[in-house]
Amino acid sequence: MKIAVLGTGLMGAPIAANLAAAGHDVRVWNRTRAKAEPLAAQGATVADSPAAAVDGAEIVLTMLNDGSTVTEAMNAAAEALPHDAVWIQASTVGVDATDDHIALARSLGLEFVDAPVLGSVKPATEGKLVVLAGGAEELRSRVQPVFDVIGARTMWVGEAGAASRLKLVANSWVLALTAAVGEAVSLAESSGLDPKLFLEAVSGGAMDSPYLQMKGNAIIARSFEPSFTAQNALKDALLVSEAADRAEVRLDVAEASAERLNRAVASGHGDEDMAASYYASYE
Repeated sequence: MKIAVLGTGLMGAPIAANLAAAGHDVRVWNRTRAKAEPLAAQGATVADSPAAAVDGAEIVLTMLNDGSTVTEAMNAAAEALPHDAVWIQASTVGVDATDDHIALARSLGLEFVDAPVLGSVKPATEGKLVVLAGGAEELRSRVQPVFDVIGARTMWVGEAGAASRLKLVANSWVLALTAAVGEAVSLAESSGLDPKLFLEAVSGGAMDSPYLQMKGNAIIARSFEPSFTAQNALKDALLVSEAADRAEVRLDVAEASAERLNRAVASGHGDEDMAASYYASYE
């Protein structure tokens, strides 16, 4: 298929590379062209504008930072968008922005699939993301070949918008886990303990998880190569709060996780992995 990928950051680049490797005709665009250029060597065509990327595309996949950036890119592409194209919106943008994008797709004459993903850089590179998809049932066969390349599993969860709501539920859990790991490690260290004793104590038991061991060891080693940055995690934490307000539910842990991320970002750790919220224990 002819696929346009708008946004080639940490997640968009490996997604585009995998689609090209699978034999699709992939055109990519990124606000900072230098981030897209390495994809030329992997079989993709680098476009100078969103309009150039989407011209003739059967599928338009957006993987950008936030809702307003997605809207801006799609409006810039509007003049060249084929009216029979399907727009796969894979960015995490929140419930309000997703509603706006559904309306925008309608105004542009596009079919719309709401499809945020679970996973970070490693599963994106390996094509092992979990795709949360929402949209009309008749669109599934058209977009499933894309999802089969980028993900290990696709969950169809209902109408467009439902997938984005589910993504925020999952994100609230990941944010809480990350905050809790950082707090446990900082408490152990500040209590004069080797924090690896904590990881060993829970290892293999009901309190253990692969995520705990991964993030715990990364924090102990002060290894914060980003698989998902603290700045982006803060953005998602604010989207979780937005969703909670809309659902009229109070999420105390989510609010605390957002506050920890905000302190870590303010102290200069925004471009590091979200596990760097550990530093908020000392701010």
